Amino acid sequence: MSEFSLEGKVAVITGASRGIGRAIALRLARAGAKVVVSSRKLERVQAVADEIEAAGGEARALQAHVGQTDQVQALIAQTMERWGRIDVAVNNAGTNPHFGPLLTADEGQLDKILDTNLKGAFRMCKAVAPHMEAQGGGKIINVASIAGLRPSPGMGAYSVSKAALIMLTQVLAMELGHANIQINAIAPGVIKTRFSQMLWQTPQIAGPILAHMPLARFGEPEDVAGLALYLASPASDYVTGAVFVVDGGMNVASVVG
Repeated sequence: MSEFSLEGKVAVITGASRGIGRAIALRLARAGAKVVVSSRKLERVQAVADEIEAAGGEARALQAHVGQTDQVQALIAQTMERWGRIDVAVNNAGTNPHFGPLLTADEGQLDKILDTNLKGAFRMCKAVAPHMEAQGGGKIINVASIAGLRPSPGMGAYSVSKAALIMLTQVLAMELGHANIQINAIAPGVIKTRFSQMLWQTPQIAGPILAHMPLARFGEPEDVAGLALYLASPASDYVTGAVFVVDGGMNVASVVG
C-alpha cells in the first residue's frame, strides 16, 4: 500500500519517550521513515531509538525541551544536518501540572501549560516550516485532546491549551497550504498512558466514563498511532486543518447523553 509508505521520508516526534509519542515513532518507523525521537531526557528517548533500530529501522534520539526556543531550533538543525530534510513533524510533547477548577491554578502553572502545549508546538512549526516549504511540502501533526473540544472537569487549564492548539492548527493550515504543507490535529480521548493514569486507574472516574462510552474501553497508544500514520503519509495529501477524534465514542456519548 504505497499511499501509506514513508520510505525516504524523515519524521521528528517530540515527547517520544513513552505513551502516544513512542507509539507514533514506532509506527512511522515501521512504515519506512527515518525517525528522530525527542524528549527532555535523552536517556529515556534513547531507548525508543534503540528499539526502532533493533527492529531494522533508522532512528536518532535527541534531547530537546520544546519550552526552549534554542533547543527546538537545535533539534531541527541537527535533523537537517543528519538527513537533509524533514517531511513529518509530530508535536506530541505536553504537560498538565494542575488538576482542579481553572481559577485555582496559579499563573505559573498556567504559563507552564501554555508554554509547552501551545507555544512548544508553535516553536516547532516556526522552525520546521521553512525547510518543508523549501523542499516542496510536508506534514505537521499536532496532538491535541478531546479536552480541547469541550470543557473537561478538573482539567480547565489543559482544556484551554488544547483548544488553542486546535486553533493554531487551523490557522497554520490556512497560511501554509500554498506551500503544500498539510497541518492536522489528533484529539485523543482517555488513552492508557502514564500521563492520564489518574483518569483510567481511579474507579470513581473511570467507571462513569466507561459506562457511557460506545466502545466500552479506554484507548491504547497504538490506537492513536494508526491515525498518525495516515496523516503522515501520502494518503492524506488532500487533508488539512482537520481535527480527528480518537476516543472510543466518548465525545459522542457525552453529547447524546
